[in-house]
Amino acid sequence: MNASPSQPHPAEWPETQALRDTAERGLPAGRHAFHREHLMAQIRDDIRTAAPRTTASAAAPARQRNPFLRKTILLPAAACALAGAIVGGVALSGDDGDGTTPLATGPALTTRLGTVDAKGGPQLLDRVSLAAGSGDTDGPVVRDGQFLYIASKVASTYPKTVDDKTTVVSQELHDRQVWQSQDGKDGWLIEAGETSDEGMTLAGPHASSAAYDRLVTLPTDPDALLRKIYEDARANKDKEVPIDQAAFVAIGDLLTESYPPAKLVPALYKAAAKIPGVVAVDDATDATDRHGVAVARTDDQSGQREEWIFDKKSLKFLGERTVQVEPSPDKSDPIKPGTVVFTSAITQRAVVDGNKRMPAEQQAG
Repeated sequence: MNASPSQPHPAEWPETQALRDTAERGLPAGRHAFHREHLMAQIRDDIRTAAPRTTASAAAPARQRNPFLRKTILLPAAACALAGAIVGGVALSGDDGDGTTPLATGPALTTRLGTVDAKGGPQLLDRVSLAAGSGDTDGPVVRDGQFLYIASKVASTYPKTVDDKTTVVSQELHDRQVWQSQDGKDGWLIEAGETSDEGMTLAGPHASSAAYDRLVTLPTDPDALLRKIYEDARANKDKEVPIDQAAFVAIGDLLTESYPPAKLVPALYKAAAKIPGVVAVDDATDATDRHGVAVARTDDQSGQREEWIFDKKSLKFLGERTVQVEPSPDKSDPIKPGTVVFTSAITQRAVVDGNKRMPAEQQAG
């Protein structure tokens, strides 16, 4: 399977609001970013989507998603100024000066839709929770000066227009590497097609909502944790996203591009089991072709199903994907049922002793 990753479609932004501070709530819905560099990436997608490029290819996808763009953090004033400059005519794509090279694309990634057990979601999550709780109870411990390192394989699918002809294409599967400081105010991102080979900074004055320091403060009682997610989601509800879906995706965010403390992980699964509409899927495949079972929930407003994929035997979390399972309410949308809109596979998580430091280097040292 080849497919997915980088910018969020609108139905996915609010899930990050579920764990943000009240001071962040004054920003317009859907216009937040982790910091300046992520705003640049968002604007780049807006430009590609809004109008055909002057070269042969057009526009890249509002459907691509970058998990960091889902973090609703206050924008520095400099970022807003930069946004104005970009909108004023600076194209930030491909070979237009930002150092990135567009990823190759191929036919749209499709999949067989697994069989859904409408009542099996909570039972599967209970099993997953037990498996997660039987491991290392100490979990990752991140100290001052240390960073979380998360590597994944990702790809996404989107409509592409060339010479007024629109087709649905999928990116080639590619690497994504993220470093995040303990307090969530520093880090680094390297992703083909989204950054240069050297990557880009994630530094900013405001912490990511998935920062380790924040995760260790969340309640480990499933009911209290779910109340927290719902309370904040309701306070920041986007009318385009059903509240239950926002809660489900919020939890999914914390399972993917973060490294939750071990004591929090079972609580996340148990909390998710209480969300209405959560189902089990008998077969799903992550970005690296690993088959597993999935816990999933469908957004009725988009027809897309968010799937968390687990190994069938160990129940270890493998990755996630978004699949179009129902026709889009937008009749002009070329994404058809059976299309994998986004896919990812977690390949490594580690605690390292510095920004941009690789786990292998640390072991060698």
